[in-house]
Amino acid sequence: MTKVLITGIAGLLGSHFSRYLLKDGYDVVGIDDFSGGYRENLPEGVFCSTLNLADFDAVDKFFKEQKFDYVYHFAAYAAEGLSPFIRTFNYTNNVIASANLITASINYDVKKFIFTSSNGVYGEENTPPFVETMQPKPIDPYGIAKYAVEMDLKNAYEQFGLNYSIIRPHNVIGIYQNIWDRYRNVIGIWIRQTLHHEPLTVYGDGLQKRAFSDMVYYNEPFEKLMTEFSGEIFNLGADKETSLIECAKLVQKCAENFGFKPEIIHLEPRVEAKYAYADHSKAKRLLGFEDKTDLERTVNRMFEWAITQPDREVKTMSYETTKNLYSYWKG
Repeated sequence: MTKVLITGIAGLLGSHFSRYLLKDGYDVVGIDDFSGGYRENLPEGVFCSTLNLADFDAVDKFFKEQKFDYVYHFAAYAAEGLSPFIRTFNYTNNVIASANLITASINYDVKKFIFTSSNGVYGEENTPPFVETMQPKPIDPYGIAKYAVEMDLKNAYEQFGLNYSIIRPHNVIGIYQNIWDRYRNVIGIWIRQTLHHEPLTVYGDGLQKRAFSDMVYYNEPFEKLMTEFSGEIFNLGADKETSLIECAKLVQKCAENFGFKPEIIHLEPRVEAKYAYADHSKAKRLLGFEDKTDLERTVNRMFEWAITQPDREVKTMSYETTKNLYSYWKG
């Protein structure tokens, strides 16, 4: 039986993809420290280690014992706007941990390493829709970290023959997403704010444009990358971009279906790319990727799921610097 490691298995991508692989008969093992995902998200019967990916010896020992065929590296702390204020944590969590996994994959002859990078590598100087051939120009430490791992994988292939593929997903949503993190997953944040009878908070004027897509359409392309298109990079996401103020109004509309009437308020803007969405022609042509996201339907489904969840504590982070910290993150 093919043995697959999924890091971040309790998060949005990992919880969905692990269920998909299990149905296809794979032996799935997970790693998650539950700092961003929850045990309740794990599929039944899957072994999940809580080892620290930044601990090289622990990672090396785990790979030696488990003998994985393939690695899907989804684990990350994807808070782009927060990353300048938690630089050390960001690089430890997103670069050092990835380097440890890559080294272990080299040492124990993993057949292929599939890495989820980010739309954040494109930055603001590139003009959307982003295509994979554009030169990355990230504008924050999170994007820098993701691009660093992309370059490290290229080196690992050239020097050690480690096959890899890179996925650049963006604005993925769905059930099992962490809605209890104040720094990331904007639609999830709005759903949590709604359930707490709080206003929906929009940074700046809300004219930033993003393209939100449902995770359910990612599983087949993810699986196909296991054995095809080594060395290739693929954007994955929705084709239709939407302003954040339009999205907030859609969440507001969906909230009314569940008896809530949140208002929308505007907070100070933060440093971020104004327009960030991608072209998916390559994924459609080679992976058969087809995004059929109906944003209103997906948001309604997320509300239905969120209402059944415990009222968890909202995640806050310890800042490494508070200089120029946005006022809404100070409290």
